[in-house]
Amino acid sequence: MPVLEIRRHSIRKQGGGSQLSQAGVVFARETGAKLGPFVRVVASVVPRARETAIAMGFAVDEELVTLLSDRAAYEELSAIRWSEEPHPFAALARHVRAGGAFSRYANSVAALLRDIMTPLGGDDAALFVGHSGELEAALVACFPDANHAEWGMAFGPLEGARLFFTGEPAHFSHMQMIREP
Repeated sequence: MPVLEIRRHSIRKQGGGSQLSQAGVVFARETGAKLGPFVRVVASVVPRARETAIAMGFAVDEELVTLLSDRAAYEELSAIRWSEEPHPFAALARHVRAGGAFSRYANSVAALLRDIMTPLGGDDAALFVGHSGELEAALVACFPDANHAEWGMAFGPLEGARLFFTGEPAHFSHMQMIREP
């Protein structure tokens, strides 16, 4: 069964910015040495996502624009302060279920993840490196009926999930959280 591994980018430079720090490169190398192979590697267009995939030891096949650009969706996400909630995935799920601009965003990122998987078959695996907020929102959209309160905190650097793609029509049937020490 095809599998998609989604991961947040590694540690970025102090004070923010678009690039990884040296510690982030080392962390990505160590993590990547335990992963793969992947038949397809996709990253966000933001440099730190591409740098993470490369530091992990994987060539990037494609870059996607997944960033939140809809002003209304951005305002909704900013207002909910989901990452500060005791159950951040549950907070996101409430807003995805409510409909509106943020819900459309979450579902569009989930659709991009499905598009990554559509050409794959057998036991193929793909990797997507993205960002906090978009990964959690897409995961909630992929599994709207899950017990989101059990999913833990927002993703830290290189954390994410492994999504299994199966069925007719093919869909994300189940997942496993990936937490890094």
